[in-house]
Amino acid sequence: MGTQRDGIQVDRRKPLADRVGELRKQLAGMDLQLLAARSGGRHEKISAHGAELHLSMWGDGVLLTAPKFVACTLPGKIELDLTSQALILYYLVTADGVAPEDGWISFTELPDGRFYAQAFQGYTGKELGRFFQDNLSGFRTAAVKAGGVVYLLGDAAYLYGLFPRVSLLVVAWSGDEDFPTTYQVLFSGSASHYLPTDACAIAGSMLTRRIIAAAT
Repeated sequence: MGTQRDGIQVDRRKPLADRVGELRKQLAGMDLQLLAARSGGRHEKISAHGAELHLSMWGDGVLLTAPKFVACTLPGKIELDLTSQALILYYLVTADGVAPEDGWISFTELPDGRFYAQAFQGYTGKELGRFFQDNLSGFRTAAVKAGGVVYLLGDAAYLYGLFPRVSLLVVAWSGDEDFPTTYQVLFSGSASHYLPTDACAIAGSMLTRRIIAAAT
């Protein structure tokens, strides 16, 4: 009913708000400078009793203040939605500081990913396929509008920096009279050192929705 890596337990039965609360409790006892070093963020001391952690998410600035670890936008300091909060907290709790690896891996190659790969493809790659079908021109336009950077792979591919040390790649392969155009979401090679598999699934779903929303 859950997955685990390096002692981080993800229980799918728990509401997201409960998991966010648990993650904040874990972070409350951790050193903010160490968290910044492991995650690629920036630590800033604002007073004798408080400090901030600055990160980027999907290319936008994010601010967290210890000890509550509520993520807000930069600038503006508007509290982020619950799903984004969860992803950021999972990233901070999981990050071990390992050097990012070259290359890309599929969801299947993540810890326990092969058990949920079909479901993941259903709400990511297949969802993109249902929406764009063979319209690669439309996909390209939407992918760029959603913040993607052109990447040389397949017939169309776009790179997205989720966090400083986690990137996602969306790739399309053109179909023909026998096979439809296919789409797939890939992860940077060291993703499992920075996010548990369940959080990678959330990230893939979030990116899929961002691209489709950019096309509407």
